[in-house]
Amino acid sequence: MSKLIFSRRLLLIISMLVMALPARGLYAQEHPAVSGKWLFNAELSDNTDKKVEASLKAAGEKITRKLFDRRQDRYRGGPVEQELYDRISYDRELTISVDGEGYIFTYADNFVRPVYTDNRSRSVSLAGLDEVEDFSFAHWEGERLMVEARPRDGGYADETYSLINNGTQLQMELYIQPKGFFAPIELKRVFDRQLAR
Repeated sequence: MSKLIFSRRLLLIISMLVMALPARGLYAQEHPAVSGKWLFNAELSDNTDKKVEASLKAAGEKITRKLFDRRQDRYRGGPVEQELYDRISYDRELTISVDGEGYIFTYADNFVRPVYTDNRSRSVSLAGLDEVEDFSFAHWEGERLMVEARPRDGGYADETYSLINNGTQLQMELYIQPKGFFAPIELKRVFDRQLAR
């Protein structure tokens, strides 16, 4: 009988300790500071084209460019399944708003991306293979929002969002691995907070 009481007490103590641990999937309402309108700061950010070229070179690709070719966003505009990569690595405006299930990231041209923080998982049934969509989920680690994206092409992107300079800037650190790329693209982007008028 005493062993049963001891086991129940031990189980109760363990469950109390587990409940006291910080949750990984905190809801967005608990970290609303990233919400707002953000505009790209090119001076403080990596050049996306150069980072894509570095990835291609690391995979053994040969880069050919005309002498006077000064186009920006040279590598933007791949297959439609890779649009999410273009949005996170090239778009110059981002609006983040809190939603009951996480965040809504809105990019240029009103491209809307839900980012879930409610610990949901993603599974694709065989019946739904023809309707695969981009999917993003996130959790907070201290003051950093960690986002994992699963774009439609079957690749992935790991994104880290941090507020810097007293919340006036948002820094994104990206690790992007599109399907078909043999080397990842690592990229830092900084955005300035736009105050409401």
